[in-house]
Amino acid sequence: MSDVLFTSLYRGLENVLDLRAKQHGLTATNLANAETPGFRARFIPFDEVLGEAVGRPTHLSLKQTKARHMPASSADVLNPEIEEIEPPDWAEDGNSVITEREQVRLQENATIYKGVTRGLSRKLAMLRFAANDGKMR
Repeated sequence: MSDVLFTSLYRGLENVLDLRAKQHGLTATNLANAETPGFRARFIPFDEVLGEAVGRPTHLSLKQTKARHMPASSADVLNPEIEEIEPPDWAEDGNSVITEREQVRLQENATIYKGVTRGLSRKLAMLRFAANDGKMR
């Protein structure tokens, strides 16, 4: 891929979409196991991961400080550490799934995914417009 047309922003947004798809799968699994005794809800801590996905490390991530050091790869970003939620004290069966929290997480995830895909579609439409010499096709 050419870095002129497809900058690191495109690759970063691609990583965001991949991470959101993974979160969607985790949330679906959480909801499917809402009645399973001892099941622990899992999620991706996006506040720690998304900065790396778009190429902007957060204060919690590793940085390449010297040229001979190994930089973090996109594989590190796309295989984030998944956190488990401890069950609340009142959960008699040891299950940590709270259906309302998972529904909110699902809606938030879908909203962000849709926004990123809309933005990428517009950027690609501009490239198509330029490639067609300013003609709509």
